[in-house]
Amino acid sequence: MKEWIKAILFAFITIILFRVFCFEAFTIPSASMERTMLTGDYIIVSKLSYGPRIPNTPLSFPFTHQRLPFTEDTKSYLDWIKFPYMRLFGSPDIERGDVVVFNYPTETDHPVDQKTYYIKRCMGIAGDTLEVRDGQVYINGIYSDHPENLQFNYKVLADADTLSSDTINKLGITEGGKMKNKGEYWFTLDQEHMELMKKVPHVANVSPLVEKRGSYSDYMFPENEHFLWNLDFFGPVYIPKAGDSVKLSVDSLPLYERIISIYEKNELKVSNDSIFINGNLAHYYTFKMNYFFMMGDNRHNSADSRFWGFVPEDHVVGKAVLILMSIDKTDGQSNVRSDRWFKKVD
Repeated sequence: MKEWIKAILFAFITIILFRVFCFEAFTIPSASMERTMLTGDYIIVSKLSYGPRIPNTPLSFPFTHQRLPFTEDTKSYLDWIKFPYMRLFGSPDIERGDVVVFNYPTETDHPVDQKTYYIKRCMGIAGDTLEVRDGQVYINGIYSDHPENLQFNYKVLADADTLSSDTINKLGITEGGKMKNKGEYWFTLDQEHMELMKKVPHVANVSPLVEKRGSYSDYMFPENEHFLWNLDFFGPVYIPKAGDSVKLSVDSLPLYERIISIYEKNELKVSNDSIFINGNLAHYYTFKMNYFFMMGDNRHNSADSRFWGFVPEDHVVGKAVLILMSIDKTDGQSNVRSDRWFKKVD
């Protein structure tokens, strides 16, 4: 019995360490990364790719996150002991285009390692200047997107109300529906399915639903009318790099206010158009961490950095490397997508 207990305990500890420092499985809960990843994909995330984090809250119940199973408000961790941010092998070496799992930055109810998990594609790394034009990403003024991975909302005009559900299902369309006028539809399509939609009988026109340059969406980061940005036209914005400095003004401060006060834990005050950091008048600020700009491949249905800003390096969990299996649970049924099993994440 003692030998069995020792073996089980050793296996249990090994699994926990493997999960914390090497690889962990996650489920894709939403459509923000379609068609790269589908709702119901089970993925493997490599924590070794960017260097494993030392947990902020080491006293936590194994194999849980935020809440204990079968409870609504009982935390699965204790905050009696909190470790500062530490990562093996230094700052995460994220490359543009990597699909990254991270903790949701603006969540305030939990320590960093207990915040909700998000998955997006890294479009801008520390030191980049990023801009979105017509929904496409430009880095340092150079086009840097991959249209084959992306989905956008399109307006489809038909001769009449002729688009059957069978047609929509055959095209694999999961988002969309009728618009106000007869014969008008909207659908979320990638490049391939947009071309297929044009060939559908009775479809007269397929055009992207793109917002206009200069129109202001007050829910977009940094939620300030000095920045007339929207989903399809955003930036240019500088992505902070550790050791770099930016000039501060009352107008530009909204871009970096959260970084200064929340992520890098400074006391920030503004008085009579003057900015004070830790009680000292500040004209410049030097960043302590690297930051990243994350976006979903489903560009018109993704709550990403365009909405809530930069991802600090201490929030980065790991790199999505493999789709282990995939199960479609739409329409109340569970259908196995066998063609997606053991598929590499690109």
